[in-house]
Amino acid sequence: MNPLTCFSLTTTDHIAHLVLSRPEVMNTMNPAFWRELDAVLTQLHKSADARVLVISSTGKHFSAGMALDTFAGSITLDDQSAEGRAAIFDLLAGMQATFTQLETLRIPVIAAIQGGCIGGAVDMVTACCLRYATADAFFCIQEINIGMVADVGTLQRLPKLIPLAVVKELAYTGRKLGAARALACGLVNEVFDTPEALLAGALQCAKEIAAKPPVAIWGTKQAVHYARDHSVDEALKQMGWLQGIIWSNQHVRESMQAMKEKRTGRFPDLATLQYFNEKGL
Repeated sequence: MNPLTCFSLTTTDHIAHLVLSRPEVMNTMNPAFWRELDAVLTQLHKSADARVLVISSTGKHFSAGMALDTFAGSITLDDQSAEGRAAIFDLLAGMQATFTQLETLRIPVIAAIQGGCIGGAVDMVTACCLRYATADAFFCIQEINIGMVADVGTLQRLPKLIPLAVVKELAYTGRKLGAARALACGLVNEVFDTPEALLAGALQCAKEIAAKPPVAIWGTKQAVHYARDHSVDEALKQMGWLQGIIWSNQHVRESMQAMKEKRTGRFPDLATLQYFNEKGL
């Protein structure tokens, strides 16, 4: 993977930590952001090094969303022809797929959000499993304020996280949703006073997740997302097949023994992945 310019990435004790690292421009999402995030998530998905991913940021704001100059260069949105408008669909599909990787990643993803989480940043964090925030954090569906519809996941995922009437209020008005109300309606799991406490809290949760059998965490994420999008009967059937695939007496015995001995359990990592379209095969 090429050197990162929009992020820093470290992995310690099975916890991957991805940090947005352009505070001077409020961590806006330029073309390099999309390329690098896609590459990082692809690598994490293939690798067995990390059992959980924490995404945090730097500076006053988590992210101000899409960089204003993103579509001022070689990437343009042509609304002058049917062909140009059709190309917008395909361009958006690529961007949507990058954030969808957060949802389909084999490991849980935790977002630690300070300050503003605006526009595309809301698209990003709604694809994560858990969200923690500072007391001064706020969320804004900024797209409506600049004359467009949010198009990279917010309007599809947010209604599954908070009441629909709240989604409509935010999407129609472009108002800010503060941390206290975000906590009350279930968008964030916990609110912290400072960025330091926020990161410590997110990493503590990540540590607890990383201590569990990775294949059981994988199965849990699969089951929760399937249940979200299917009927109870369909999800119960899927759960039976899933449990039959990943059940491990050894993991259950080790988990119980570790609890008895007040120690961290010892579990194998997920298998590494390799794809047929990669070099060397």
